[in-house]
Amino acid sequence: MSRTSYGNRSTGGVAYGDRNYMRNFMTHISSNYERRRAQDKALYQPGLEIKQVPALHVEVTEFYPLDNAQEHKTDRYEIVRDTPASPVLRRGQPFYFAVRFDHPYDLEQDIIRLVFDFGPKPSVAKGTRQYLTLMQNKEANPETNKWNVKLNNADGGTLTLQVFIPVTAQVGIWHCSVLTTRKDLNGHPLVEYKCPDDIYILFNPWCKDDIVYVNDDAWKEEYVLNDTGKVWMGSYRQPKGRRWIFGQYDDVVLPATMYLLELSDLPHSERGNPIQMVRAISAIINSLDEEGLMEGKWEGDFSDGINPHAWTGSVAIMERYLKEGGTPVKYGQCWVFSGLVVTVCRALGIPCRSVTNYVSAHDTNCSLTVDKFFDQNGEEIPGGPDGECYDSCWNFHVWNDVWMSRPDLPQGYGGWQVIDATPQEESGSVYRCGPASVEAILKGKVGFLYDTPFVFAEVNADVCHFQENSASDWGFSRLQLNQYHVGRKIVTKTVGKTDDLGDSDMEDVTLTYKNPEGSREERLAVFNAVSGIETARKLYSLPGKEVEDVSFDLVEIDHVAFGEPFDVTVHIQNKSDKQQKVSAILSASSVYYTGATVHRLKRGQADFVLQPLQQETLRIKVKPEEYIDKLVNHSLIKIYAIATVLDSKQTWSEEDDFPLVKPRLSVEIQGVPKVGSECHVTLSFQNPLQMTLTDCSFSVEGFGLQRPKMMIKYRDIQPNELVSFTEYFHPKLSGERTIVGTFTSKQLSEVTGSATFCIQE
Repeated sequence: MSRTSYGNRSTGGVAYGDRNYMRNFMTHISSNYERRRAQDKALYQPGLEIKQVPALHVEVTEFYPLDNAQEHKTDRYEIVRDTPASPVLRRGQPFYFAVRFDHPYDLEQDIIRLVFDFGPKPSVAKGTRQYLTLMQNKEANPETNKWNVKLNNADGGTLTLQVFIPVTAQVGIWHCSVLTTRKDLNGHPLVEYKCPDDIYILFNPWCKDDIVYVNDDAWKEEYVLNDTGKVWMGSYRQPKGRRWIFGQYDDVVLPATMYLLELSDLPHSERGNPIQMVRAISAIINSLDEEGLMEGKWEGDFSDGINPHAWTGSVAIMERYLKEGGTPVKYGQCWVFSGLVVTVCRALGIPCRSVTNYVSAHDTNCSLTVDKFFDQNGEEIPGGPDGECYDSCWNFHVWNDVWMSRPDLPQGYGGWQVIDATPQEESGSVYRCGPASVEAILKGKVGFLYDTPFVFAEVNADVCHFQENSASDWGFSRLQLNQYHVGRKIVTKTVGKTDDLGDSDMEDVTLTYKNPEGSREERLAVFNAVSGIETARKLYSLPGKEVEDVSFDLVEIDHVAFGEPFDVTVHIQNKSDKQQKVSAILSASSVYYTGATVHRLKRGQADFVLQPLQQETLRIKVKPEEYIDKLVNHSLIKIYAIATVLDSKQTWSEEDDFPLVKPRLSVEIQGVPKVGSECHVTLSFQNPLQMTLTDCSFSVEGFGLQRPKMMIKYRDIQPNELVSFTEYFHPKLSGERTIVGTFTSKQLSEVTGSATFCIQE
């Protein structure tokens, strides 16, 4: 049914120039006028006894979407300003609601009840159906955990009501019905009117009684209201922030989110509990188990979908998901999953941020260690002794922190909680992860729900190398832990700061997850965790390696520009007073950011004799032509060194990885952009390669500027060419806006850039 306005409030969304709307509205009010006049004649004919007055019939209802949204801090949502508009409300506070009846309200005789339903099978017992009876002299300050309604104003047949949403209300789409009868109509059925509106109820981080409450206003602005941000990639020595349009206010986001929640196994009665809600969110973002939002892919050809690096934000993904009838969108990787989680959580009112862990462990055998096995000759044994250990270290991994108290845990473990939508391991037979308390991870309390051991290992596992040893009970002995430790740096975006040209807006949050590496507190956390995991206790009880005669040092690589050569270098020193025979292997490979090897780029081997106290340096050089056509997404290189001291059987290995640095995409706005006026943005960069770039495309997105445009085809780009691409658009919203662009090609991808500027009215 079409809606209009009543009393002194406006819908904030009526398009007065819409001829169909006005014609339908006139037909509606004309028919109601004729019905009321006919009713008057039947009830009050001169000389006849007055007939019994019937129950009230609802003519129309009004939820004042925009007015309520301003009070509930939801006025940025596009569906609030749509035609017809949808109310978007936060629990823990009241909203105004108007009803117009077919005749004046009789305070003494008329009975009015509001029924609020949630889910397909509403139940009073489960809290998904609420009956509210309108009564006079209703208390002004209702209890925060109960639904409540009171009469705010009565003007003939039009009533303005104030409805209070309890802080424990389930989050999602509610529906309202109005039931009427009269005291003098005993035995007559209730008259029911079903309001056509979808009523969105969200969590409320402004309400002190909501467990997602955040006290800091700057945090609420950043972690709930900010519709743009950054996800971090690169390496721990060269973190690279990439702008992402979260777009939680776009008109596709809340409907898509509600559909995804229906796919989850979370009962409707549990959807007021943010602990269970974020656990469900971590499952529905990936496509496994319940045909969720996005399909992950980490290697191979992306031509039947979208290359993960081409995405500029979440809106295009959710839009495609709805257009294709709920078919999972192809393809995403961890930073894309993380950006989507931010969008969904902030849309629902859950404070959320994207977090990147550099050198992130994937512990597949619940040992709290990353285990690698070598034979007596120093060659790695894939899968370990039983063929089932495929532990790995990701160059980086991106997940999310969500903010809430944890009444299900001991006091002190609320605050930031880790959830992870990237499907790595099953949790309760579903690919999901969290919420795991960051404080519990810091202290090694791996017995706390949910999935704390897995996340603890991601940031604090030890990297253990094992070598075949016939004298050992189980056939292997543990070597020294190498220097390639896990969780080298953990970062997120700084509150209230944005840097489109660099990374000064990065906040290092490593010490909230782990104590300084090697400190007494860090070791205590590891041993606390180990004590709770049987497999880990066995590994940590194994004897370590004896004193080594020869020292090795693999030189870490800080910065290599895409298209430049690099060296793999190892320094070796004989610390003993004896001659030592050494066999060493150096290699460089292209890898996925998950650590899996793609191509070996170069390998060098040397056998030599070290005199007492002698130092030696081994080096191999890798040229651009040896790696350009063998790279994959992120252009990551892993360097690896392994050496054996032949007489003592001492074995050493070390590894490191780094990304080749790509050019930055320059984003420039031409002129002074204004709402409704055409303006254009120019994206430009220089091809750093001595070869032609083929299969080229650009993607552009900016909330309030234009709909996302993905994979705009572009011509081939010549060697070292300075290329420029222009996109035209008409801004819809004023104020500060961000536009993000990406470039991809067969030879070069992950060229990104952004710009923030002010749109004038």
